[in-house]
Amino acid sequence: MPTIAVDAMGGDHAPRAIVEGVARVSVTAPHVQTLLVGDETQIGSVLAETRHDPERIRVVHAGQAVGMHERPCEALDTKPECSILAAARLVAEGRADAMVSAGNTGASVLACSRLWKRIPGVRRAALAAVYPTEARRGEKNDPFSLILDVGATIDVTSDDLVAFALMGSAYAARVSRNPRPRVALLSNGAEAGKGPPEVVRAHELLRRHPGIQFVGNVEGIDIPRGTADVVVTSGFVGNVVLKMLEGVGETVLDLARYAYKEKLAWRLGLMLLSGGLGRLKELTDWEQYGGAPVLGFDKLFIKAHGRSGPRAVTNAVKVAAKACSGQLAVEIEAGLAELAGVIERTDPALLASESG
Repeated sequence: MPTIAVDAMGGDHAPRAIVEGVARVSVTAPHVQTLLVGDETQIGSVLAETRHDPERIRVVHAGQAVGMHERPCEALDTKPECSILAAARLVAEGRADAMVSAGNTGASVLACSRLWKRIPGVRRAALAAVYPTEARRGEKNDPFSLILDVGATIDVTSDDLVAFALMGSAYAARVSRNPRPRVALLSNGAEAGKGPPEVVRAHELLRRHPGIQFVGNVEGIDIPRGTADVVVTSGFVGNVVLKMLEGVGETVLDLARYAYKEKLAWRLGLMLLSGGLGRLKELTDWEQYGGAPVLGFDKLFIKAHGRSGPRAVTNAVKVAAKACSGQLAVEIEAGLAELAGVIERTDPALLASESG
């Protein structure tokens, strides 16, 4: 039974939304154990008026909390007993298998880096996110692809991009039940030589890796089509792409509401399109997939959206529990070692330049 440590004090609607979301997990996913980390008085107050299974929830007191807009380093240094550090410590000590937080992203990742080990061969962690596509994949006909990094590492090397590809592939295989996810690099052209030097070099490295289904470069137009199941890019580009994708769905729905109020003909047309618009709303609803994994550490952290309500928290905890079932860190480390072996046999000079 996986045990998930949940930062009860992180997020715009904490602790109520977090506690209510975990309470739902306790009654809908009896195979998951949760540790609610935060102010025990506030947590207990919400639990007292919320239906839950007390056998599946344990409260771990942490008297301090990091605000959404605090500077990560300063906050962790001045608040050693904060809930996000306490949750990360529970995972580091083996008392929990993974962590979930909707709180300050920088502080959360920094807490992990201070208390957890980085997977050998991974220089930087990556924040991944899912987005809806036309294509379907895996045994559950999943409409979501994965993109990483979306903000943890702004400037990347070719080594970073290769590590992101391996981590994303391993994660997608477990969560989407897609044993051979198609992995691509985001560039300004499909040709192998397109893009900045780090993308060109990463293309060459990934092309040689036997453990990844690398499909080459993809352009922006390919992202919503689902040409790749895992799209790899720098944190700067990935964050811009993610925010654009989130905005497109919201804008379309806002335009539909405007059109509905303006003219009868438009209203009738929208009535005919209501099924499609409902499907669009469902696909672009970030609460249904809960959160984004931070990959690169020997433990798993699922970062929920800061605006998460109970439903999003419930799904984030379930995603964390699902990802715990496989040896994710072990597979990523093995993949990096396998790539190093391939390069050493075929081009030792390239390996030396990459490690330098």
